Amino acid sequence: MIYHLDTIPVWEAMEKETPCPFCALYERMEQQEVERSLGGSVMEPDTRIRVNETGICARHHQQLFGMQNRLGHALLTDSHSKELLKKLEKLEKQAENLPKRGLFSKRTEEDELAAALRTLSSGCVICEGIDSHMKRYLYTFVHLWKTDAAFVKKWEASNGLCLPHAADLLEMARQSLSGEKYRQFSFSVLSGLRRALETDEKDLEWFTLKFDYRNQSKPWGNSRNALERTANRLRGRCIVTCEKDTTK
Repeated sequence: MIYHLDTIPVWEAMEKETPCPFCALYERMEQQEVERSLGGSVMEPDTRIRVNETGICARHHQQLFGMQNRLGHALLTDSHSKELLKKLEKLEKQAENLPKRGLFSKRTEEDELAAALRTLSSGCVICEGIDSHMKRYLYTFVHLWKTDAAFVKKWEASNGLCLPHAADLLEMARQSLSGEKYRQFSFSVLSGLRRALETDEKDLEWFTLKFDYRNQSKPWGNSRNALERTANRLRGRCIVTCEKDTTK
């Protein structure tokens, strides 16, 4: 796959000094894709074909519903449902014609039926759009690290990454770096991740200790949002919180 450079969003995410620049990029791209899905593209033939074929996941249905564009959301869902009914009719016929088998006999056709049904509810055009952009951002990050000394300096002074995006970044780096370069890059990513998680964990430990009456008069330091930061570090941005804790 050929990826294109998109340096401005990556630099902007690094400048914001967030706990994970890729979480910030994902959040921004997700909002844009959701808004676009209910904008002018809702009536574009290509978009409708993709939605009809793939559908939308539960998370993004929820976000689309929250956009308060009930008509646009209904149009997308209705056309997908019509396409889904056609596929269900075919599966229904397959089920009707299944051979009679014993309880412990091989059930290849039955397994295929369940797998086909699960496939009908596993795709999401919004997720696919986000994933395409994120791969480009990951590629751009590796390229900047390889070619731009100022970017390397910014990265080394950053707050690191979350675990899922660190893994994504190493997978992308494996495609475009090798030998000593990949060793340096992977060590940099993992070292930054470890340092960031160590800081989060220490703050989180102090957060728990603050509930001891003997520590009530002691300052919170940077621990008030340590639970959110640590959860976001471990699993990606899953708890929305302020980026910086100013309570001392």
